[in-house]
Amino acid sequence: MDKIDEKILVCLQENGRISITELGKKVGLSNPAVNERVKKLEDKNIILGYRAIVNPEAINKAITAYILYNTTRCKPFVSFCKDHPDVIECNRLAGQYDYLIKVVTDSVKTLEVFIDRSMEFGKPSSLINLSSPVMNKAIK
Repeated sequence: MDKIDEKILVCLQENGRISITELGKKVGLSNPAVNERVKKLEDKNIILGYRAIVNPEAINKAITAYILYNTTRCKPFVSFCKDHPDVIECNRLAGQYDYLIKVVTDSVKTLEVFIDRSMEFGKPSSLINLSSPVMNKAIK
């Protein structure tokens, strides 16, 4: 990967819908050359996909929480997280806690219900997000 590939990655992270023509102008390459580089980045699993970033509040998901867990029931816990629609991230950790999950849900009440259901897998420690001053920043 060279500096041009790095520029391509930054541009695509900032705007995944950028046209190949516009991307080529930004990095100084022809359309076929940019297209080939993007394809190679996809083939090498450097680019894993393209997604829309959704405003949770606009779809009535007003509460974002991070919950730390200690559990000895890892496989059932991960299955629970994969199956639950409010869990949008599940991260395995080293250190004091085993997992950190991110939950986006309708209300404090639905968060409480989620926590109550998840307690069969271990002890949670919950943190409610007040704001996110830095989000979806490009990896450089």
